[in-house]
Amino acid sequence: MATDYFGVLGLTRGASDSEIKRAYRRLARDLHPDVNPDPEAKERFQEVTRAYEALTDPEKRRIVDLGGDPFDTGGGGAGGFGAGGFGGLGDIMDAFFGGAAARGPRSRTRAGRDALIPVELELDETVFGTTKEITVDTAVLCSTCTGAGTAPGTHAATCTTCSGRGEVQSVQRGFLGQVVSSRTCPSCGGTGQVIPEPCPECAGDGRVRARRTISVKVPAGVEDGMRIRLSGQGEVGPGGGPAGDLYVEVHERPHPVFTRDGEDLHCRVTLPMTAAALGTTLSLKTLDGEEDLDIRAGTQSGSVITLRAHGAPRLRATGRGNLLVHVEVATPTRLDAEQEKLLRELAALRGEDQPESHREAQGGLFSRVRDAFNGR
Repeated sequence: MATDYFGVLGLTRGASDSEIKRAYRRLARDLHPDVNPDPEAKERFQEVTRAYEALTDPEKRRIVDLGGDPFDTGGGGAGGFGAGGFGGLGDIMDAFFGGAAARGPRSRTRAGRDALIPVELELDETVFGTTKEITVDTAVLCSTCTGAGTAPGTHAATCTTCSGRGEVQSVQRGFLGQVVSSRTCPSCGGTGQVIPEPCPECAGDGRVRARRTISVKVPAGVEDGMRIRLSGQGEVGPGGGPAGDLYVEVHERPHPVFTRDGEDLHCRVTLPMTAAALGTTLSLKTLDGEEDLDIRAGTQSGSVITLRAHGAPRLRATGRGNLLVHVEVATPTRLDAEQEKLLRELAALRGEDQPESHREAQGGLFSRVRDAFNGR
């Protein structure tokens, strides 16, 4: 039966990509071996990582949606003749009419699976790039038997059950005549060989689990959710087979000042109304260092000032994005007597202290709204 990978992540079938991503992040942070030493948590982390890989890879997801298991090496896939014990139409014809030609033993050595590990980075690390030392827990080649699976000084032997063919046959008589069927040898698992004395280190698997530290070069401009591929750094396969790839998924931590939108960065500054009216120069701390930000006289709340080439680098092109500074003008909520007197004098000088001026301002606003509705 195929594994319910949605259930492994605590989701219902048909969950969106964003829901899958959020569920995996939540579980991976709790179960990762670096933060949770419980052996059961380690196994659960591997299950969760496998489920995430199955649901985010388009080809594997297609197999899951068809009711199959993308990691099933038994040939069942998403159904069809392979799931019922026959390899295809030729096997069915052989079974009924006596062909049943032996397919031969399969190799004990098989390619390993890919592995996926999350890494959390600060905003400046994703913008400018960095090199990270990460710890991974994967299957590696057994140093004692170098993948052979046999104890030192011993060798694999031909399977006596199938005589090295990897298959056993059975013959039955039916209404169509003699029926010959083949199945994988239960003694050797289809390899045609058995290991009389397994390696004491890996128990005959040719690989062991080990924790190791590797360096990951993070390119400048990566974004949250992107994956960095490290070829041959994944799981070593059974029998010492070639290792799969390791995918490092970038998780960008929230920044207290800046937010990111692709290649552009955003931040907010708050100005007193006097500075916005008269103009000023602010010292703004950006990811590149201190920058002078010129505020023009009469700047309105909601204005955006652009600092060009102060954003994130473009991964597949030259240049950088921009830093967009959003200006908010703060209106004082409390005034002492002297401040209130000065503001009233300013209002009088500008002719803004008369009721007529407020009505005119309102009338101007209403006329603009009316004109907008009338299409003027």
